[in-house]
Amino acid sequence: MNNDLRIAQAATLEDIRKIAEKAGIDEKYLEMYGKTKAKISPEMYETVKDRKDAKLILVTAINPTKAGEGKSTTTIGLADGLAKTGRNVMACLREPSLGPVFGLKGGATGGGYAQVVPMEEINLHFTGDMHAITTANNLIAAVLDNSIYQGNPLNINPDKVVWKRCMDMNDRTLRTITIAQEKKSNGVERKDHFVITVATEVMAILCLSKDLKDFEERISRCIVAYTYDDKPVTVADIRAAGAATVCMKEALKPNLVQTLEHTPVFVHGGPFANIAHGCNSVIATRLAMKLADYVVTEAGFGADLGAEKFLDIKCRSANLKPNAVVIVATVRALKMHGGVEQANLDEENIPALLEGTGNLAKHIESIKAFGVPYIVAINKFSKDTKGEVEALLNWCHENGHPVSEADGWANGGAGMIELAEKVAATVETENNFKPIYDVEETIEAKIEKISRTIYGADGVEYTDLAKEKIADFVKNGWDKLPVCMAKTPLSLTDNDKLKGRPQGFMIHVQDLSISAGAGFVVAYTGSILTMPGLPKEPAAVNMGVDENGDTYGLF
Repeated sequence: MNNDLRIAQAATLEDIRKIAEKAGIDEKYLEMYGKTKAKISPEMYETVKDRKDAKLILVTAINPTKAGEGKSTTTIGLADGLAKTGRNVMACLREPSLGPVFGLKGGATGGGYAQVVPMEEINLHFTGDMHAITTANNLIAAVLDNSIYQGNPLNINPDKVVWKRCMDMNDRTLRTITIAQEKKSNGVERKDHFVITVATEVMAILCLSKDLKDFEERISRCIVAYTYDDKPVTVADIRAAGAATVCMKEALKPNLVQTLEHTPVFVHGGPFANIAHGCNSVIATRLAMKLADYVVTEAGFGADLGAEKFLDIKCRSANLKPNAVVIVATVRALKMHGGVEQANLDEENIPALLEGTGNLAKHIESIKAFGVPYIVAINKFSKDTKGEVEALLNWCHENGHPVSEADGWANGGAGMIELAEKVAATVETENNFKPIYDVEETIEAKIEKISRTIYGADGVEYTDLAKEKIADFVKNGWDKLPVCMAKTPLSLTDNDKLKGRPQGFMIHVQDLSISAGAGFVVAYTGSILTMPGLPKEPAAVNMGVDENGDTYGLF
């Protein structure tokens, strides 16, 4: 069977103008990037803003294996399935990061016959949004360090600079560095570290802004450093907000592409969900909800991370009300949660699968806590046995969980018809959506509610540094913001080795940071890193271009 790349390369794509017409977008609002990609000008939203909102469907998952469980594949396949049943639908996805593309996990354009295309371009440089975010972020860093060097008029303490440079690549060597070494003319020497672009506050702001003006207001509020007397210094203070906004002017426009079956898709913004809030842009979601009757979107990793942040941060910020949640479960991940080692996941093991359903059960409980109706989607892999799939179906039926098989990877939209019909029925059911905490609660209370309700923890422990940070945030008036938890995606706990549904554990908050522009507090748990590293054999070493000019090894 062809791999994802070969399937995508063999596809016949429609002209993006035809896809735009299908989505109800007038050609005058298209900014073309070749024949198969386009950005949408902001004026488009003004023409449709008074229309009724679409039904909003979130696709999330259980805690994944390191390779991921196919949320994007399910999201794309479900959109194609809804389209095949004659419904007006759009999908909204995040842009891939080059870190996973060249590392281990791969891209974020789906797989098999449930993909968005042009796959190679989307997974690599696309329309330049990642470059713009990197540039805006590093411009702010450069202006900040220059201000310190040029007489330090703002009285900034170099040891309390909190704005980090970034790049969109996994590179562990940049986690701890020293800048401005050797010569005074190089600047003020200090310790520093890089973060990956998708973990930056600029990315978070792109994804939470309503428009360009909102972006500039948010970027102005970002904290970049503290003075010698511990007063916060903002991007506005160093006078870099305007230039950063100039860098981001084009990047704020959503990108229109298509699935293999020519369903319209917005791919825009790409924050990681283990570090950042893990959702595509509000701009793309709001526009899609005015153009279609059904909008299918995804949030990164499991429901403990992406879905919680989608429901507690994005929906609150953008005043969105989701109509249904699809929880993706796979046979292989459930076997992992039942104790099976990675090397043995292809072997049939029904007892381990059933043992691992505790993880799925916890994620179902978490979605229920938000009051949103749900359905379990069994994303099928070729190595799954009939007995394993039937065992999982039976478990769902016995426990009263709505469920459907999802075969989008092998059969595209045709393999998702049953799920599409069940989702279409689910979005019409009663919906009592409500975030699980009130922003007026203390930072500790919000972290406690997330940890107990979503992770199943017994409580939270804080380092002395974390306690100091919370006291500072209260003093500066930042305690009434939502909380973005930075946690391993591989476990419900903050220890990636604890699989299944652990009991009797604590969440360990090591540090906190303020994202005043994005509008949330970040709590770092366990040993979470903001700059990932490459595996022993990264995917990059098997990539290249053949004699015909075709890429190989991408996926």
